[in-house]
Amino acid sequence: MPISKGPQAFPRTEYLRRLAAVKSQMARRKIETLVVTSWSNITYLTGSLSRMHAMHALVVTLREEEPTMIVRSMDGPGVIHHTFMDRSKVVAYSESFVANPAKNGFDAVIDFIFELGVAEKGVGLELGNLTAQVAEKFKSRLSNANIVDCTKVVDWIRIVKSDLEISVMREAAAIADAAIMRAAEVIRPGVREGDAAAEIMATQVRGASGGPNATNMKPFLMCTSPRTGTAHILWSEDVFREGSQINIELSGMRYNYTAAIMRTFSIGKASDRLRRVHEAELAGLEAALNTVRPGRTCSDVASAFYRASESMGVAKESRCGYSLGIDWLEPTASLANGDMTELKPNMTFHLMLGNWLDEDFGYVISESIRVTETGVEVLTKAPRKLFEL
Repeated sequence: MPISKGPQAFPRTEYLRRLAAVKSQMARRKIETLVVTSWSNITYLTGSLSRMHAMHALVVTLREEEPTMIVRSMDGPGVIHHTFMDRSKVVAYSESFVANPAKNGFDAVIDFIFELGVAEKGVGLELGNLTAQVAEKFKSRLSNANIVDCTKVVDWIRIVKSDLEISVMREAAAIADAAIMRAAEVIRPGVREGDAAAEIMATQVRGASGGPNATNMKPFLMCTSPRTGTAHILWSEDVFREGSQINIELSGMRYNYTAAIMRTFSIGKASDRLRRVHEAELAGLEAALNTVRPGRTCSDVASAFYRASESMGVAKESRCGYSLGIDWLEPTASLANGDMTELKPNMTFHLMLGNWLDEDFGYVISESIRVTETGVEVLTKAPRKLFEL
């Protein structure tokens, strides 16, 4: 029996709108065919939630309304189930392309381009997402084509969300809030970090009470004393203790759309230093939020944060945020000094104020935000405080 279509995150018209924007950029670059390999961009253009290890590609052409997804045979049903596309637009290559030193899945993609009859025209590649060996394969086999580097073309299109996307990101933000509040409930002296992590992740999956559940999730980051000066690490096999500080960064996810949040916790009264850093970062966060509006730049927002925080004696070396959307980080705009990306309505960012000051001391707070027509909407709603448990 053929596999049925699963619930779609968005209507067909939404995906066709996105594809039309991509095709407009293709025509401007004189490209007949675009080969998309970034999973975030594939999700954006098709609704696919799969994450396949085998080689894959989405082929967008100017002549066809729908794109074509080329995947390993066993992955074909999942693509049919998740995406808006007709099943005829899912091309499954055989196992003979797998673990074969002579040919691989990208050979199947190139074969398909030849079948389309466009191998001597403009072909766009996300070269930044390909290995040097794969890029060379495309260039050598498509020797008569005009290969155009289209790295981040789709990423920059999706930096401005539709209202439908914003609705999904609000749902993701509610999940993130629920997980942070669950952390405040389960972090206690004597509790194993792993046990607390399991409870927090369960909330990331279940979602907020009465709200939608997550459709997928990413492991969250939890740094506890004496590791609060580290970034991007997970929980340990240790237990929480009286006087411990805990920094948490987590997300809620709906259809791969992500809302992120960071909060700092203290078991017992926070140290004077932690309180001072919190107050400075909070002042910087407020200054940044008050700066967000269409026409301002990412640099304007960052500068407002840095000025306010530094005036209270706390400096931060790293950027203070980045474009947020599918799969968390979008590789486009940064909230950083010198990034002159102009803010537009329905851009979304993680205003990320993690600050790692010493090897054994750091602090985190953040919000997921949306640029509105007149200012800013803070998507995450958990209390903006230093949690003392």
